[in-house]
Amino acid sequence: MGKLVRAIAENGSAACWALDSKDMVSALEEIHHSSAVITAATGRLLTAASIMGSMLKGENDSVTLRVMGDGPAGSLVAVADALGNAKAYAVNPVVELPLNQYGKLDVAGAVGRGGNLVVVKDLGLREPYVGMVPLASGEIAEDITSYFAVSEQVPTVCALGVLVNPDLTVQAAGGFLLQMLPGAGEEDISRVEENTGKLPPVTKLLAGGMIPEELACAALEGMGPQVLDVRTVEYRCGCSRQRVRDALLSLNAGELRAMAEEDGGAEVCCHFCPRKYRFGRDELLAMISEKTVDNSTDL
Repeated sequence: MGKLVRAIAENGSAACWALDSKDMVSALEEIHHSSAVITAATGRLLTAASIMGSMLKGENDSVTLRVMGDGPAGSLVAVADALGNAKAYAVNPVVELPLNQYGKLDVAGAVGRGGNLVVVKDLGLREPYVGMVPLASGEIAEDITSYFAVSEQVPTVCALGVLVNPDLTVQAAGGFLLQMLPGAGEEDISRVEENTGKLPPVTKLLAGGMIPEELACAALEGMGPQVLDVRTVEYRCGCSRQRVRDALLSLNAGELRAMAEEDGGAEVCCHFCPRKYRFGRDELLAMISEKTVDNSTDL
């Protein structure tokens, strides 16, 4: 289980969400058998999605982050619910690249520096909210910061990190997202810049034993930080046979008949977890009949 905390400055000028997502990113690596650089990239996006999901108001709200870069990883996708539970995948889970100029995993090289970050918030309205910004660096944290600045006009600092062991297991993962709130003054902004500027990398802090409460308070040092909420979050897929069946029902009768007659059925694999759902020929033909009945009823 991951641990996610929310803290606020005493004068209400800034809020910080901090997450230890090691267990969540470990689950991601175990499911997708990803290479080190893809675990780092997707783990960062998963961490950001979890934090952003916890910021939503409605219990059935969700947020989807999609990084569409021009690197060999292909698209990265992470989805989180309003509790902060999240799931993620990369189109290409295995990419091997040399270390970057700093001797670290080349996340930007895997993701690509050209492309877009798309944020979709399903808030239970007629249409979801969709925001899109060009990738700022492909390092994920900078791209999240850019999204909040451009699409939501909220001054934000985001730090994310995943430390991968030589055996591809996850040693540490997590991050924080700090936002200035309405009424923040120049002194508050300067303090936040000073605090976040002197913090070591997130993975170094977490690997050294720092807990999310301490991380949030370090980002808000000197501002009388108060922890408002502590919760556990996890890697959670939520797929089901019924959801897959509903998706198949959205296909037209010709597509369903082709799968039934030509392929003898359909097997649907979940992108986010190892589950596979098999629908036999007779089941698909029954769906066609069901669609016909529904259409007749609509008439």
